Amino acid sequence: MSEPAEPSTATAEQPTPAATGATPVEPAPRHRTLRTRLRHVRARVRGNPRANLVWRIAIGVVGGLVLVAGIIAIPYPGPGWLIVFAGLGILATEFTWAGRVLHFARRHYDRWMAWVGRQSVVVKALLGLLTCAIVLLTLWLLGAPYLVAELVGLGHWTWLQSPLG
Repeated sequence: MSEPAEPSTATAEQPTPAATGATPVEPAPRHRTLRTRLRHVRARVRGNPRANLVWRIAIGVVGGLVLVAGIIAIPYPGPGWLIVFAGLGILATEFTWAGRVLHFARRHYDRWMAWVGRQSVVVKALLGLLTCAIVLLTLWLLGAPYLVAELVGLGHWTWLQSPLG
C-alpha cells in the first residue's frame, strides 16, 4: 500500500504574518523617488572634487541666469518675483549665501506686499502708475517704441529712439 502524498508547499496556503504573530514586512519599493535618486547622484558627485566643481559651476550658471531673468521681469506684468525666488532657490542648493539672500528677500517681499495691501486705493494707484513708468522707461531704453514706430511708418519720430543706441 502506498502512503498518502503530502500536499506540495508550493500550492499550499502560507499563513499570514498576523496569524503567526510576526510583524508584517513592507515590500521594498520598486522605484525610488526622484528626490532620493538626485541625492544619491549628488553624493557621488561630491565624492569627486573635479565633478563637484563642475556641478557647482553649472548650478551657479543656471541659477544666475534664472535670477537675472527674474530681476529683468520684476517691473513687467507676470511672475517676476517668482522667477527671482526660483533662481535664488536653485543657487541655495549649493551656496549658503544664496539661502540667506532668499530668506531675506522673501521676508521683505512679504512685508512689502502686506504694507501695500493696507494702503488706500490712491496709494495703490500711484504705485501702479510708478510701475507703468518703469516699464515704459525700460522699453524706451531698449528701443522698443522706435522699432514699433518704424513698423507703422513713423520712423521720423526720432524722439522715440533709445539714448543707448
